Amino acid sequence: MSFPTRIGVQLQPQHSPNYGHLRDAVLRCEDLGVDVAFNWDHFYPLYGDPDGAHYECWTMLGAWAEQTSRLEIGALVTCNSYRNPELLADMARTVDNISDGRLILGIGSGWKQKDYDEYGYDFGTVGSRLDDLAAALPRITSRLAKLNPAPVREIPILIGGQGEKKTLRLVAEFAHQWHGFTTTETYPAKAKVLAEHCATVGRDPDTIERSAGVTGKGDDLIADAEALVGLGVSLLTVGVNGPDYDLTDAEALCRWRDAQR
Repeated sequence: MSFPTRIGVQLQPQHSPNYGHLRDAVLRCEDLGVDVAFNWDHFYPLYGDPDGAHYECWTMLGAWAEQTSRLEIGALVTCNSYRNPELLADMARTVDNISDGRLILGIGSGWKQKDYDEYGYDFGTVGSRLDDLAAALPRITSRLAKLNPAPVREIPILIGGQGEKKTLRLVAEFAHQWHGFTTTETYPAKAKVLAEHCATVGRDPDTIERSAGVTGKGDDLIADAEALVGLGVSLLTVGVNGPDYDLTDAEALCRWRDAQR
């Protein structure tokens, strides 16, 4: 299966004291021709002032579903620990319906201890959080199949992570898309492990869309994008920070994508 080259933007919901900055940014993404707008699922900034301005993930996705009409939306990625799996499935179905079938359900096992401590979740261990994700994914898919009304489409599940024993096995079993947080240097080895897990579960690895972040500026940005595409990555994402949400790199990538068609 061959996936088209697509451009994503992660609008990081931090350091923006006014939600209007994010509202403007997601609309600008749509106007530029960005394919997917992501946020992230944290409660505090990941860099800069650790107690700076920050917004919650899923309520924002509901707003984006109404504010936009074309691009796909999702979290890069939802923390499995923060919501009951059945509730998360219902939230995803609702946002999918609001957006008329444009939601990507990005999910991972979680890692930011401050989020857990401040909001009263059990941090556990890397292994226990991955085990919880493994238990949650079949519950999510089961609940999605029971909801009335149903999702508009089969909601794509994007799993974020690169752990070779557990995470990539879950990608092989459940994911439509994989964001490995990899670089051009680390991607090939991780993709090989994913292919081995796919063989174990009887799945064609080429049915999983590959996603990665793009880095660099100017010519280096385009060179990194071209190298990732050459490795088999088709969803290329840049992160932008508040309050300005500079989309210069996203615009350059959209022009480059369009020139390939």
